[in-house]
Amino acid sequence: MHMGAHVSVPMYQRTVPQRYRLQGLRCRHCGTVIFPPRAFCPACRGAELEPYPLSGRGRIYSFTVIQGGGAPPEFAAQAEALGSYAVALIDLEEGPRVIAQMTGCDPASLRLGMPVEAVFRRIYVQEDVIRYGYKFRPCRRSAVPDQDGKEELV
Repeated sequence: MHMGAHVSVPMYQRTVPQRYRLQGLRCRHCGTVIFPPRAFCPACRGAELEPYPLSGRGRIYSFTVIQGGGAPPEFAAQAEALGSYAVALIDLEEGPRVIAQMTGCDPASLRLGMPVEAVFRRIYVQEDVIRYGYKFRPCRRSAVPDQDGKEELV
């Protein structure tokens, strides 16, 4: 089976804190929260960065639904089993924007601005190693703005 973007086991292990715990960095100079971690702050170019745990809560900025034939090779089995799955851009409460698979929902139920939360899940298998990380799901019973800006419970 052909695999997509290869991530070696050592490289994967170096990124475990960000993948498993949504650990970002905070710039000590300007306070910008960075995720995924980088060598310097994109806002002020400062290099004094400290670990910063992210809440895992945010809102959907944008999303798309991947159909079976459009899935990257490492997700082909998932697409074959499910038929399709959603991937979303999430604006985290702390500021960073991340891209992640959605889970635990019908892709047709997703809406822009919907509150979501990170959950720890199996992502895929590569080099006989199960790769874990975060996916997002709709928050349980949350207030969501409707088309008129009023909040409704979902």
